[in-house]
Amino acid sequence: MSSRAQILAAVLANQPAILPMPVFEPFSPQGSNNLDLFVATAKGIGSTVHFLGGISEVKQLIHSNFSVGRIISPMAELSDVAETDFADLDAHTLEDVELGVFKAHFGVAENSAIWVTEELLGKRVSPFICQHLMLLINKTDILQNMHQAYDKIGTANYAFGTFIAGPSKTADIEQSLVLGAHGPRSLAIVILG
Repeated sequence: MSSRAQILAAVLANQPAILPMPVFEPFSPQGSNNLDLFVATAKGIGSTVHFLGGISEVKQLIHSNFSVGRIISPMAELSDVAETDFADLDAHTLEDVELGVFKAHFGVAENSAIWVTEELLGKRVSPFICQHLMLLINKTDILQNMHQAYDKIGTANYAFGTFIAGPSKTADIEQSLVLGAHGPRSLAIVILG
């Protein structure tokens, strides 16, 4: 028997007993309001937050802030203000997109991360290639923490998904923060309902 075989046999013979996974009780701060925490955190990392009643108000927000430039959104209800048929285009043709508007599945209060999947984006690159990003989320779809978020997406079926929190940013050792470093320069979060 070779020394390699002896070592592997010794390792195999000395396996620890299998233990069940520990039960995790998520931390829930008393009296915390998911919506207030989400908004405060989002503003703290550079996002703007808008409370709107519906799509007509979203269109007004788009008109008042993004009147020039190319706008994309896979949402059919925004077809009069945005390109909605871009899923089959080459990603390179999206290089001049000024604003991308997308629905989101849910947000997380503790870090203002917003979960989106490819089915809501039209194209994976969409939220990363645009100059400005607008994500729409329902008021009732804000979870307290990432433990709840991972419980929610753990069994979901999706080809691509990502959490987005704030505009693109980078900082250096001199503590100089740059927004829009390698992605959207701004993130507008629209809370509906």
